[in-house]
Amino acid sequence: MTKINGIAASNGIAIAKAYKLVMPDLTVTQATIADVDEEVAKFKAAVEQTSKDLETIKSVAAKNLSDDEAAVFDAHALMLGDPEFQGQIEAKIKDEKLNGGAAIETVATTMAAMFESIPDQYFQERAADVKDVSRRLLANFLGKPLPNPTLIDEEVIIVADDLTPSDTAQLNSFVKGFATNIGGRTSHSAIMARSLEIPAVVSCKTITEDVQDGDMIALDGIDGTVIINPDEETIQAYIQKRDAYLAEKEELKKLVNEKTITTDGHQVELVANIGGAGDLPGAHDNGAEGVGLFRTEFLYMESADLPTEERQFEVYKEVLESMGDKPVVVRTLDIGGDKKIEALPLPEEMNPFLGVRAVRLCFQREDIFRTQLRALLRASVYGKLRIMFPMIATLQEFRKAKGILMEEKDKLVAEGIEVSDEIQVGIMIEIPAAAVLADQFAKEVDFFSVGTNDLVQYTFAADRMSSGVSYLYQPFNPSILRLLKHVIDSAHAEGKWAGMCGEMAGEAIAAPLLIGLGLDEFSMSATSILAQRKLINSISKSEMDKLVEKALNCCTMDEVVDLVKSTVNI
Repeated sequence: MTKINGIAASNGIAIAKAYKLVMPDLTVTQATIADVDEEVAKFKAAVEQTSKDLETIKSVAAKNLSDDEAAVFDAHALMLGDPEFQGQIEAKIKDEKLNGGAAIETVATTMAAMFESIPDQYFQERAADVKDVSRRLLANFLGKPLPNPTLIDEEVIIVADDLTPSDTAQLNSFVKGFATNIGGRTSHSAIMARSLEIPAVVSCKTITEDVQDGDMIALDGIDGTVIINPDEETIQAYIQKRDAYLAEKEELKKLVNEKTITTDGHQVELVANIGGAGDLPGAHDNGAEGVGLFRTEFLYMESADLPTEERQFEVYKEVLESMGDKPVVVRTLDIGGDKKIEALPLPEEMNPFLGVRAVRLCFQREDIFRTQLRALLRASVYGKLRIMFPMIATLQEFRKAKGILMEEKDKLVAEGIEVSDEIQVGIMIEIPAAAVLADQFAKEVDFFSVGTNDLVQYTFAADRMSSGVSYLYQPFNPSILRLLKHVIDSAHAEGKWAGMCGEMAGEAIAAPLLIGLGLDEFSMSATSILAQRKLINSISKSEMDKLVEKALNCCTMDEVVDLVKSTVNI
């Protein structure tokens, strides 16, 4: 039995077998073989296994993707079965007595390069097919099959170095939790875990080395610990802790239809962060009073192609209709940094978090931006839509983004398509430059939504994905509180509202501070809503005002946290 300490990233307890989501080493070296027939037979067996894999993946994908999206696996099957492709590999083995792994790699590299050299998008996409198919074929040939979370058919806990947003988007109901070597509470894998309502422990350092496939794991997403191969007594203790946690969750459900009001009558809105329509049941079940952040980038991650205007329109319409008269804040495309999509490869940058991402990318690819805005505008008549632009640093950027939005609105109206006149347009406050100039932004925007994950990162010049500087993720540092006060006060001075969609909004320690600062809207993972509602309903706004006065004069985050804990029972 081995205990590993990490960072608690998503609450809950899970006990299940480990499933290592680790890419195998597919390195091959060229060598001359003695038994050609044996090598050819091994190659053909790998082709057969790869064909079966593709069929299985397609059947699973067909349940979640459209016919067009699932058709990519047909293209892969055709590529695999191409006589020219297989023939060239066999020829390398038979004529040159080249080992099978090197033959596969050599032919695939040559064929992919040939497709990439053709100045036509269709053929360049085929190069990606060659690479995908050959990687799977090589893995089967070497006896190192690629992990595929979509094919999991028993209860497991994922163990990985890290999980990308696209990895987490593939997790099915059999995944009961995950543990990773790296990451923090604000990494996208952690955010997705909270959205999926599964426990997660990140920053476990060496867990991929310490755990073997099939090991039993007890994962504690409350305390941030992982027990490998626990004994029976430990398993029973975790079962009891899990049952107690679930009972507490059940008790909180009594607050689903309650308002969020302090003991002295100050009301705020608790709304949900979602990644798509699939998250709506969780939002409703947890008493969300709206959607405060719709992360639209996941629409772009679910397929190898960019989502069409029609596809986006249908999703936005579904979300707006589902929420009825409750507000839905949609963030326009926010990729770059640690978020990448297959359909839009981005050039490598020295520091992608400070590079072409979010609205900056939208300005470079106005065609993609305008398509999304058209879809949003068309859907606006089906609910209470609010649009916000991410990564805004200057007023000129906001004016440009809003100008493009207005141009597309005018075009739609000219086409005879109805568009709501009640759409609010705001920005995310995540860059210190925008926070400092909030008093000027507030004259032109309809609202602010603070993205604390990035605001903290940029204020402290500390990559939130780097465990080496994780101590600088300090959302309760007085410097952050002072920025928040300026942003909220600036909004209120112009009669606008201020919300928060960063992870800080769902933190228990944050609630008293944010109430005292005057935050109007708290947007968080749906699973955090009821606990925050219970806490806010137990505190006094006037007392929190006094708390904030003291907190703003503290020198360190530790002082602020101690102050909150000494004032409020958390």
